[in-house]
Amino acid sequence: MSNLYIVATPIGNLEDITLRALRILKEVDLILCEDTRETRKLINKYEINKPLLSYHEHSDLNKVSYIVEQLKNGKNLALVSDAGTPGISDPGNRLIELLINKYQVVINIIPIPGPSALISALSISGMPTDKFIFYGFLPHKKGKETILKEIIENEYVSVFYESTHRIIKTLEKLKALGFNRGIVVCRELTKKFESIYCGKVDEILDQIKPEEVKGEFVVIVEGR
Repeated sequence: MSNLYIVATPIGNLEDITLRALRILKEVDLILCEDTRETRKLINKYEINKPLLSYHEHSDLNKVSYIVEQLKNGKNLALVSDAGTPGISDPGNRLIELLINKYQVVINIIPIPGPSALISALSISGMPTDKFIFYGFLPHKKGKETILKEIIENEYVSVFYESTHRIIKTLEKLKALGFNRGIVVCRELTKKFESIYCGKVDEILDQIKPEEVKGEFVVIVEGR
């Protein structure tokens, strides 16, 4: 029976990969990745000589059919994302769903745990983490204000991802909606310019300089 390994890869610092993940990537027949250019940086560093195949949110069913064929032919595959754990706010979960529910491929799906921006940010937040609500990336426009209002009313800690181009507007919207509890904003975790901002929304807006609004952000919002 074939194995499909769901392999977590570094969210920034390439040293944050497990020994098990490296072994699996060296052993599989094919590595599925969001962007072959990003994954190649990792496999080149660790001298992993395996073929790469792109699989992302815009991949069509022909690509999925090819993956199914490889698994049915006894090949072992690894699925990685550009950074972090595949399937968590990531198109990899769609592939797993298709394999299980549509194609009903008889395989072993094996998690290879490791880095996650979500968990890394929560671990240093200082907020209660026994229960939290994760929103992934917020909508660009439609429905965003509704979700932010929901976050403000949540009893538990809320976590979401935000992009370079929207982080300031999102924080300003929280402020405009009257949010005045604690918040933690993490930028470029594990990378050279990693920054962590803590405080009230006003304080964080004062701390973030225009030249620092780069990369992806994890935002942690204190519950009521």
